Amino acid sequence: MSGAKSVRLRVGLSVLALLAGGSWAGLASAETLTDAIAMAYASNPTIQRQRALQRAQDETYVQARSSLGPSLNAGADVGYNDLPDLSGNRSSTSLTLSASQPIFASGALVSTLDAAKADVLAGQEGLRSVEQSVLLNVISVYTAVRRDQEALRIRQENYEVLKRQLDEANARFSVGDNTRTDVAQSEARLAASQASLAQAKAQLDTSRASYIAIVGQAPTNLEPETALPNVPTDFDLALNAAEKYNPDLNSALFAEAAARARVKAARSNLGPTVGLSASYGAFAPTNDFNNLDNRDAASATLRLSIPLFSAGFNTSRIRQAAEGHMAQKMTVEESRRGVIQDTSSSWAQMVAAKSATAANQEQVRATRLAAEGVKMEFQVGLRTNIEVLNAEQEYRSAQLALINAQRDEYVASSQLLAVMGSLNARELVPQVEVYDPAKNFDRVKNKGMTIEPVIRAIDGLGAGVTDGMTEK
Repeated sequence: MSGAKSVRLRVGLSVLALLAGGSWAGLASAETLTDAIAMAYASNPTIQRQRALQRAQDETYVQARSSLGPSLNAGADVGYNDLPDLSGNRSSTSLTLSASQPIFASGALVSTLDAAKADVLAGQEGLRSVEQSVLLNVISVYTAVRRDQEALRIRQENYEVLKRQLDEANARFSVGDNTRTDVAQSEARLAASQASLAQAKAQLDTSRASYIAIVGQAPTNLEPETALPNVPTDFDLALNAAEKYNPDLNSALFAEAAARARVKAARSNLGPTVGLSASYGAFAPTNDFNNLDNRDAASATLRLSIPLFSAGFNTSRIRQAAEGHMAQKMTVEESRRGVIQDTSSSWAQMVAAKSATAANQEQVRATRLAAEGVKMEFQVGLRTNIEVLNAEQEYRSAQLALINAQRDEYVASSQLLAVMGSLNARELVPQVEVYDPAKNFDRVKNKGMTIEPVIRAIDGLGAGVTDGMTEK
């Protein structure tokens, strides 16, 4: 067996062992929800991928900024001509050094840089949205595993109770205290319980697999969840926070600002441009570089260019940018409406889950007392076997409904915090080292050598001049 196949086999067997309820010594245990969140925040591939994409996005600002600075190029050419010149030389060599510096572009330089900055800020909000989504998934799978573990325990207890009930029914039947029907009823309930127990085990295995995929390690000995911080108690406060801090909405707003800057950049193509260029060159036969300084030349040019006609190309770009801006404005409105919808939905789910939790707690209490009472009355002949089975089933159903309602309440609260933009690692795990995308942007944004402040000031004078211009 090859080494790669052996590794895959060992990993597969280890995962199967985990899903079967065993442990993997190579994996550490996340005992609390904060442990799971901290691990996913630091190592989840979805978050890591988005952080890398954001660092790549930061470089677009550096590239846009470079257009405000000078460029310097050196070149060398060696040529050969079949016909010799007057001196009999067939080969010649030239060396050149050229430099250029844009001075004024009717606002195009400034607008392009502003668009790149807005794109970076939109990306930062997008990263925040991805982080929130992953943390919400961690909470979802963590609570799912705990719910499924509890459901398996309830199913197991129910199976054991029904098994004892069947043994008791058989014993009573053997002495003539009940009928074959009572035994069949107990057998049917036990078989159904066994099927439910198998389903509960499968559901737990599925939740464990999801946990491993998101958190990066196997769930073992998970402790109860701690209360979520800053869960609002007033809908209006939640909605106001969502409209202000929701990362998807903020990302759309920054994207709209970038599109608006691109409209200005497109309009600037109708205005004049001013640039400075300089060059130095030397030419000599390839076999004779003597007195090279007598064969050199230098030049400097200040060029003004005014577009007169482009067959509709420039005005088409303006219309294209304007429509892109309009589309982005609609995206902002769509995102705003989505925030209102998501806030309302999460709030309603949280309130409903709270009510369900309280009601189910009372139901569990009542059905437990009822089940105990029916069993006692059965012992003295006041109740039938089927009534005992029904009472036990109602009690177990109430227990399952309670754990589902408790999880639903916790997840709904988490979803509400996510819509509000408050489901972040700093709030959930205060001791975690928070990744700040602004630090990388601050580190790279000034790289390169430009005279940006001067050119920005000059080109900024034309940023609004071309707004009303049309192509001739």
